[in-house]
Amino acid sequence: MAPWLIWKAVSSTARLSTATQILIFLPLTLSTLSTDAFLLLSLLLFIHSLIHGSLALLWGSPALSVLQVPAHSFLLLVCFNAFAHTVHPWLLGAARWWGWALRWSSPGFIVMEGISSLLVVQKLGQVGKELVEEGERYQFGLLVGAAAAYVTSAWWIIVSYPSAAASPLLSTLLGVAITAFIFLTAIGFAMRRTNVIESSGLALVLAYNFWLCGFEQSPYWNPAAAYAPLLSNILPHMQTLLNFIAYTLPKPVLVALLYRLIVLHFASRILPTIGADAWEDDPDSDGEWDGRPTSKLTRILLTYRQAIFVTAYSHLLLLDHPAQVWWRWMNVFFTLILWAIELLVSNDDDPVTKKWKVE
Repeated sequence: MAPWLIWKAVSSTARLSTATQILIFLPLTLSTLSTDAFLLLSLLLFIHSLIHGSLALLWGSPALSVLQVPAHSFLLLVCFNAFAHTVHPWLLGAARWWGWALRWSSPGFIVMEGISSLLVVQKLGQVGKELVEEGERYQFGLLVGAAAAYVTSAWWIIVSYPSAAASPLLSTLLGVAITAFIFLTAIGFAMRRTNVIESSGLALVLAYNFWLCGFEQSPYWNPAAAYAPLLSNILPHMQTLLNFIAYTLPKPVLVALLYRLIVLHFASRILPTIGADAWEDDPDSDGEWDGRPTSKLTRILLTYRQAIFVTAYSHLLLLDHPAQVWWRWMNVFFTLILWAIELLVSNDDDPVTKKWKVE
């Protein structure tokens, strides 16, 4: 077997191990110790991720992914040891400052998730339009796919309705959101600035948010005493750890984290393609794509993706269920407002817009 293939397998395994440790260690600390201990571990992981990203940016060696594997376990033990006795006031102050920063970062996460979701569905609409222009054989399949997306989103909303609309206010918000979506879809079709692929993709995004608003979840920091007495015997009882993973990990949070990271990743890949024609027409560009602002932003996002991962996960774990529901509704209406502005402001005569939107 080629050495490069072995090294690639080792590097991939190391990255998977790193992500798994983050997924388990943060809720484990929140369940078995306290919120302050969880915030301290989150802050330590965030600082380590910044250092790791900076080294990857300057050095770029794939060995970094292997070298950082034991670091997270070490930080977990440091955190457990710090809270085993009287905690130093500076550590408590740093942890609580980090918690304040995470709570106040909620609007930023809403903006990033809404913009990323809209970019992804618009890119799907653009790709679908280009496929239709290549031949009518694609048109039937895309129409069937869009119809399936509409039906799936409708079924998803109906299933989620009893829990998502648990109060008169929530049912009103759900009705307003659906009405606004239908109204904006009709406007987009009439103005020829959207298509069924983009609209059906956005319908799935809204259905997903409605489902998360009504997802019944038990407090994941309370069952730890019953399922995972890990504080006194974390190492010898692997079965206890498996029970913790099976019963205590917050599944709605994991779903929200996975969706947020996926749309952010795809949006970072889409950003450099926006306005490509206008950039290429610039005589001073000389084809230097690396100098584009969007390319630099993409490079930063991909370099520090682990820090983004830790921050997004910590933020979702820190918020209780009612807070997550209200921020989820903010995300729904922010996305709809952003889509409405984009539909009404976009200029059909702009060659970049004509390529990006439906002619």
